[in-house]
Amino acid sequence: MKINELIKDLEILAPPALALPWDNPGLLVGDGEREVTKVFLALDAGSGAIGQAAENGCGMIITHHPMIFSAIKEVRADDPLGKRIIKLIRNDMACYAMHTNYDAAVMAWIVADRMGLPRGIPLETEAEHEGTGLGIGFISELAPEKQMTLRELAASVKEKFGLPEARFYGEAERPVRRIACCPGSGKGMDGPALAGGAEVLVTGDVDHHYALDCLEEGLAVIDAGHHGLEHIFTEHMRGWFAEKHPEITVFTLEEKSPFSVV
Repeated sequence: MKINELIKDLEILAPPALALPWDNPGLLVGDGEREVTKVFLALDAGSGAIGQAAENGCGMIITHHPMIFSAIKEVRADDPLGKRIIKLIRNDMACYAMHTNYDAAVMAWIVADRMGLPRGIPLETEAEHEGTGLGIGFISELAPEKQMTLRELAASVKEKFGLPEARFYGEAERPVRRIACCPGSGKGMDGPALAGGAEVLVTGDVDHHYALDCLEEGLAVIDAGHHGLEHIFTEHMRGWFAEKHPEITVFTLEEKSPFSVV
């Protein structure tokens, strides 16, 4: 099938209208009229992912994070982004991203499912999407008999997402039931979390001072890292292809944490 035809199906899964205004999802590089029989899935279009996709003869790489976020004035081989774009073009490979539109339509709920939580309500919803039940992140509440401590919740996140670590801020034995979660970077989500009555925010990219501010507001924080919760994108999309387009051969990057812990 043609890439443009596949994109139509991808946009049913994650409608572009759900993307946040600053985002840049969609077809970023390539020819939509190209026939595609092999795709490569990755969280990011890094040189490793593009190299593996080229080696396997893929006509398209589909990522969560957009490779291009803002305007670029030149494409050069001595620039990391330019080098990747050139490699895509030389290999006649398209690059398509599904970012905050995928977050709003899919990511929150597959993360909730992985955590074993009820799907609850969106953590934050754009005004034009009110009433759709779609948005960024989620707020969920455990049944009374399933209440756990902050330490136990952090340990559960680490185990269920296969993480090298999960940092938490707050009293380790503090009981938590109402949980806010923002996969990826959730700095600034303390307002919606507190407004929704959450006792803890599970997210990534948390710095020291932001965490202290959250604690001052009475909100505990679990930092699973930006990659930590979102890496299940590739697993979910592999399943989507198996169901919707079994005729397309799918390759995936083995997603692992970009950092190591000693």
